[in-house]
Amino acid sequence: MALDRLALPDDGIAHTADHLRPVRLWLYVVAAMIVLMVVVGGATRLTESGLSITEWKPVTGTLPPLSEQAWQVEFEKYRQIPQYQQINRGMSLGEFKHIFWWEWGHRLLGRLIGFVFLLPFLFFLWRGLIDRPLGWKLAGLFALGGLQGAVGWWMVASGLVNRVDVSQYRLATHLTLACIILAATVAVAVTLKPTQDRRAAPQWLRGHARLLFALVLIQIFLGGLVAGLDAGLTYTTWPLMDGHLVPPVADLLVQQPVWRNFFENVLTVQFNHRLGAYVLLAFALGHWLSARRLRGAVSRRALLILALVSAQASLGIMTLVHQVPIDIALAHQFGATLVLIAVTVHLVRLRQEA
Repeated sequence: MALDRLALPDDGIAHTADHLRPVRLWLYVVAAMIVLMVVVGGATRLTESGLSITEWKPVTGTLPPLSEQAWQVEFEKYRQIPQYQQINRGMSLGEFKHIFWWEWGHRLLGRLIGFVFLLPFLFFLWRGLIDRPLGWKLAGLFALGGLQGAVGWWMVASGLVNRVDVSQYRLATHLTLACIILAATVAVAVTLKPTQDRRAAPQWLRGHARLLFALVLIQIFLGGLVAGLDAGLTYTTWPLMDGHLVPPVADLLVQQPVWRNFFENVLTVQFNHRLGAYVLLAFALGHWLSARRLRGAVSRRALLILALVSAQASLGIMTLVHQVPIDIALAHQFGATLVLIAVTVHLVRLRQEA
């Protein structure tokens, strides 16, 4: 992964920790808002609210319906899509308002993140706190945020015609891109404060950290597929799936062409997410066993990652066996962002300590 290299400012530029502290704190606020955005997005999915707003109006959509007539207009638009006609027919206006507010809040939070990013960015540029290399990186983050908004609408649009929900491909892409933006934001912020541990970490350990980061992102993408297919509601026992530790290959690969099973077969998608959790947990354990010999901050960060991955695996099991209650499911989604942040900080710090 190039994340650690991309985020580092040029060595020849003199930035003191005090000088960049406001910029660093601002980026941490943005990162916290992105975490909240991911959790609210999960709630929007779990409450089946994502299709309640059937148009993309980046500017005028900021305001919700302000009159009873406006509410009726929005409700009538929702009545035209397959989700209402096939699943929610007979829904009252009050019930529609409930799902509308979830989706509107999710979109409003996205707009707020854009403003919280852009306005301080322009202010820091004006005050000369951001040099050109850092400015380009921050501009890239802002562009990714804009892309994320477009990907969000691309996802919603997939559920407005011929479907009663959004495409799992697009939902997983939307979630993964949000997490990439989160990781990049945290990475830039971390590099603005010099590390206190100057002992060089071995090259192989940095390679392990890059692979760990990649595994976390892959697992998040797999989780997005599970959410998109509601696969967590199908096989709700652990450690067995449908009576098997490893489901029969004939069931895992029943669809043709074979590649579709990895994205559309509920059994295969959930099994892959389980398998990904086992691999990630084993790799986090191995990484800590290797890093603890170095002691100091490196060992502590690796232990934190192992603890967070273990807690996340436990939350995943609880989400499954309790059939996806919203509180545990959202804790599981929040846990994914904590794991990603911890791995990102670890990766960047190892790069700084090289």
